[in-house]
Order: sequence, then structure tokens, then C-alpha cells
Amino acid sequence: MTAKQLATAIANELTAKRGLDIRILDLRDMRSFTDYFVIASASSDRHAQTLADAATTAAKHLGEQPLGIEGQQIGRWILIDLGEVVVHVFQREAREFYGIERLWGDAESLALPIAAGESA
Repeated sequence: MTAKQLATAIANELTAKRGLDIRILDLRDMRSFTDYFVIASASSDRHAQTLADAATTAAKHLGEQPLGIEGQQIGRWILIDLGEVVVHVFQREAREFYGIERLWGDAESLALPIAAGESA
């Protein structure tokens, strides 16, 4: 499985768990520490923890073990390091405050499949 396929599979799982404003940023040409960021917002601590659990479970089902997980107890910003893919799950306020998309504004954002019930 490629890093892009892993990032997409995790984004799809986050969509299934009602993650909000999910994005995949392609960092391959920008940094060497990872290839993709998967970013999602959550509506509460519990929702953030649920999304992080879903991302971790999906990765494990695909044969990838997290190298590290930070922030899961608190749930404001949970980071899951899968090596070539790093997953960020934020509560909305934390995502706005830290502005990760602004920091990586030059990264290409990959298109995600439209979930059932959403419009383009």
C-alpha cells in the first residue's frame, strides 16, 4: 500500500465517523519527515478520541502500526504518526488557533471522494 492510499483510506474512515472538514495535504515535495498530512476536525473531546481511534484501527487493519500518538487523553489536538502519513485530529477551536493549513499553505490538497448525502 502506498502512502497516498493509506492517507485516503484513513480520510475515508474519518468521513465514516463524521469527521469534519477533512483534508489530505501532500508534503512529498516540501519535507522529508512525512509524505502526507490527514487533517480532520471534531465537535468534542469524545468525538476527537473516536476519530483518532478510527484512524489508528484503520491503519492497523492495513498493516501500519503507529510510531507514536500524542494528545489522545485531552482530545484538543491528537497527532498520530504513521511515518509516511501523519494524522491530525483537532477540535475546531484548536484547528483554527494552530492554523496548520496556513503553516503548510504551499502543500497541494488532494481531492476526497464526496460522501453520500453531501453535495459538491
